[in-house]
Amino acid sequence: MFVIDEAQFLTKLKSENHKNEAFKELLELYKERLYWHIRNIVKSHDDADDVLQNTFIKVFRNINQFNGDSKLFSWMYRIATNESITFINKKAKQLQVSNQEVQELAINNLHSDVYFEGDDIQIKLQKAIATLPEKQQLVFNMKYFQDIKYSEMAEILDTSEGALKASYHIATKKIEAYLTHN
Repeated sequence: MFVIDEAQFLTKLKSENHKNEAFKELLELYKERLYWHIRNIVKSHDDADDVLQNTFIKVFRNINQFNGDSKLFSWMYRIATNESITFINKKAKQLQVSNQEVQELAINNLHSDVYFEGDDIQIKLQKAIATLPEKQQLVFNMKYFQDIKYSEMAEILDTSEGALKASYHIATKKIEAYLTHN
C-alpha cells in the first residue's frame, strides 16, 4: 500500500470535479482491508460483499461531513463496523433469533461457502469467537486477524487502548478455554 497525503486526498474526495476519480482510488486503497474486517464480523462472503457495498455508499454520501478528527481509515472502519453490526441485528430480527444464533448459523454455513478456505480448526475458532460478547469479538478480530494497532483500534471503536488490551486479553483466555474444552 502506498502512502497518501490525507489532507490532499480529502480535498480531492470532497471536490465535485475529482470526487469520482478520488473515490475509485479510495476503493482500491481500502476495499480489501474493509472486506476482511466485515467478513470477520458477518462470516459469509456474500453478506460481507453486501455490507462492504453499503459501507462505501455511506462513505461516498457522507465524505463531506468527515471533518478529519480521526484518520480517514479509522472513520471508514467505524462505518464498516457499524454497518456489520446493523446487518447482524437486522438479520436476527428477520429470522426472529438472537445475534448469537445469527452468527452460529453463519459459522455453520462456512463449510458450504466456496470462498471459505479454512479447515475444521478455523471453524472451531470462529465458533469460539462467536461465544464472546460483541465488543470482545470486534477487538479480537481486529487484533488477531488484521493486526490493527491498539491506537488505531481506539480511534475506530472510540475507547481507550487500555480497555482494548484488557478486552483482547480476556477474549484470548475465553477462546483458549473454549478450544481446550470443546
